[in-house]
Amino acid sequence: MLRKMLLPGFIVLAVTGTLTAQEDSLDNQRLAQMMNLSEVVMRSDLNVPKFIQRVKEDTTFYKAFRTLHVLGFTSLNDIRIIDKTGKQKASLQSRTKQQRNAGCRTMEVLEEKATGNFYTSDSNYNYYTAQLYAGLFFTNGSVCNENNIVKGIDFSTRSKKGMAKHKEQLKMLFFNPGKKISGIPFIGDKIDIFDPDRARYYNFRIDQADYEGQSCYVFSISSKEDLREGKKDKIVIDNMITWFNAKTMEIMARNYDISYNAGVYDFDVHMEVELTKFGTYLVPKTLRYKGNWNVIFKKRERGIFTATLFDFKN
Repeated sequence: MLRKMLLPGFIVLAVTGTLTAQEDSLDNQRLAQMMNLSEVVMRSDLNVPKFIQRVKEDTTFYKAFRTLHVLGFTSLNDIRIIDKTGKQKASLQSRTKQQRNAGCRTMEVLEEKATGNFYTSDSNYNYYTAQLYAGLFFTNGSVCNENNIVKGIDFSTRSKKGMAKHKEQLKMLFFNPGKKISGIPFIGDKIDIFDPDRARYYNFRIDQADYEGQSCYVFSISSKEDLREGKKDKIVIDNMITWFNAKTMEIMARNYDISYNAGVYDFDVHMEVELTKFGTYLVPKTLRYKGNWNVIFKKRERGIFTATLFDFKN
């Protein structure tokens, strides 16, 4: 009897899974027809729908940053807050060293110079940009029992408030460019550039080139220049270029520009990320950021930072 009750459920799940896979495959076929392929890629006989699926499923970019939680490394940190004229208001230049021991990580500040009101009177960060940076590259106290597993992790703003919520939203934009995400008002579905309805606002191109001695597929996305004024609010990702290792499909570098004006908040951000290999690990080695953020009831903030990571250790 139990088997008879469960069987229809299994059938529904199987059919649903099959339909989802078929829809995804059809979407990839449609997207493949929209791709502009360079001559070298056309000669390589690349399976474009399969390439698109691998791009959509990529976790190497996020995993590279998660791997920083399980390694030791040295970081040169350069954070600058500027005003609307480009004049520096506050800054931090430092050299830090993260160490891993017995499953825990700690950080030592080797050198530091802060200017302006970079810190509050109680030694907290005075700016969102600094808090974002610290969340990515600094360790506060001793942090234990971490791993770099990314399977099954889903970014969410549920149960988060205030700064914690804003940080999670920034991570969504940072680690999931091109994927539909929930929790960011007004723009969550506008980031899903692989949806056929959204893809029509973009130009796509696949090229092949060397990056630091490795053969790579260069996947470029840019918003169409001839969009009517009423369609420009459909765009969040203005440009994105990603270098995929042609053998492993690991991301080696990514540059992207994202911007949006929702009235209650607006942002305009440019980022460049370079990755490298440490043994079998893929890790970030350089991150450059320039951002202009404004959130209602908060002061507009313009920040620039560069992180340079090296001397990785198990």
